[in-house]
Amino acid sequence: MAKIKNSENLVVRPPVVVVLGHVDSGKTSILDAIRKTRVAAKETGGITQHIGAYQVEKDGRKITFIDTPGHEAFSAMRSRGAKVADIAVLVVDSAKGVEPQTKEAILHIKKAEIPFIVALNKIDMPGVNLMKTKGELAKEDVLVESMGGKIPSVETSVPTGKGIDDLLNMILLVAEMEDLKYDPETAIEGVIIESHLDSKKGITVSLILTQGVFKIGEVIGTVSAFGKIKSIADFQGESIERALPSDPIIVFGFEQMPKVGESFKAFPDLETAKKNINIEKREAGGVKFTEIGPDQKVLNLILKTDCLGSAEAIEGILKEIPQEKIVLRILKSEAGDVDDGDVKIAKSGRAKIFGFKTKVSPVARNIAERENIRIANFEIIYELVEEIRRLMERELAPEIGRINLGKMRVLAKFLEEKNRQVIGGRVLEGQVEKGSQIEVIRDDEIIGRGKLVNLQKNKKEADAVEKGQECGILYEGSGKIEKEDILVFFKEERKKGEL
Repeated sequence: MAKIKNSENLVVRPPVVVVLGHVDSGKTSILDAIRKTRVAAKETGGITQHIGAYQVEKDGRKITFIDTPGHEAFSAMRSRGAKVADIAVLVVDSAKGVEPQTKEAILHIKKAEIPFIVALNKIDMPGVNLMKTKGELAKEDVLVESMGGKIPSVETSVPTGKGIDDLLNMILLVAEMEDLKYDPETAIEGVIIESHLDSKKGITVSLILTQGVFKIGEVIGTVSAFGKIKSIADFQGESIERALPSDPIIVFGFEQMPKVGESFKAFPDLETAKKNINIEKREAGGVKFTEIGPDQKVLNLILKTDCLGSAEAIEGILKEIPQEKIVLRILKSEAGDVDDGDVKIAKSGRAKIFGFKTKVSPVARNIAERENIRIANFEIIYELVEEIRRLMERELAPEIGRINLGKMRVLAKFLEEKNRQVIGGRVLEGQVEKGSQIEVIRDDEIIGRGKLVNLQKNKKEADAVEKGQECGILYEGSGKIEKEDILVFFKEERKKGEL
């Protein structure tokens, strides 16, 4: 979120913080620990959906946390020009050190150009080596203060509660240094954090104000949606009359569902707000998948999620799955429960239905069972994506892999009848195994192919014969084996198709 300068009416505002890290680094546990200890219990006013942000108090000062589904949602905000976060917290598992998604998080933070704090988490776990972890961070150009750098770090443990207050204090200290202020006289501006369709209240949008003072009756719009605000609730669902910058709020009144990360501003009336909509941008939304050829394998999907932010996060990850061998095509992606319309589309489009933290209507479930249409529901994005990847791999034909075993030089011929020969020889490389496939090589050319029916060593049956030893084999196949021919032994394995 941009800092405002050169105004006489500036007022201090709370910092907006995003927490990022590897999938199992404990970032969710840290957010939960902060929420449980620092958010006063209130009636939620019927708001049961994840709204994407909440606010805590520490020593009378507020901090707003963006609780996104992951790096992808934060990336979506940043890609649309949303400067919503003032500070980032990078959570690192102290026992495992820098992991792949830790590196991704560092990249996202640096591209956002915001200050950040390293939370060295799980310090109560066995195998913790803080110096090693700090050294790995240094290799990623993240030098913490204790290593002579400028990036503050805090040691945390959720089970013991260690470091949680220290982390909040550090956030407030960094916020103070950043001199975060707003001008209450300026026109309202802000960023969309989440949006979903509430079955009772309609389109529900959560947002964070970056400028001005937000009141009921405001006409606001983004490049994809607009509306006149009928009511405002705080992040716990309690009705409020107005909101200030950095406040996470829930609003009702949008006529369309805005996208996560879009900036909004105020308009004098609905007609003016409607003219602001960029039809091109609205229609270009969603993930573009590989073009489909006439013989291309395709997996069709319908994606239903708890909120638009989750849908965008999932689509962003799915886009990264290789699609040269099988194309992933999303027929429909939206926030809301799975209904009978989704099942009908799945039937006509031969699609699978995937839900994330969403419900299935009784009518939809009955039709799906009758038509044998699969509906899979997930609570974790990673598990949903892995299941889609597994389905894609199952659609692929298995690949035949060859394993070379050994070579043998033919020394003698003993018997020949039809397509069978008994021959003797010495193993030159590797080993000869019972049941192997055989290629007959003469003058560097393959003159026959067959299989090893029987293997003997010292006139006794054997399972394998090693390099340097002599053996007799019963060969069955094409080509006539002669002395000095080279036999190549190998096995074929059927492996599941890989993307």
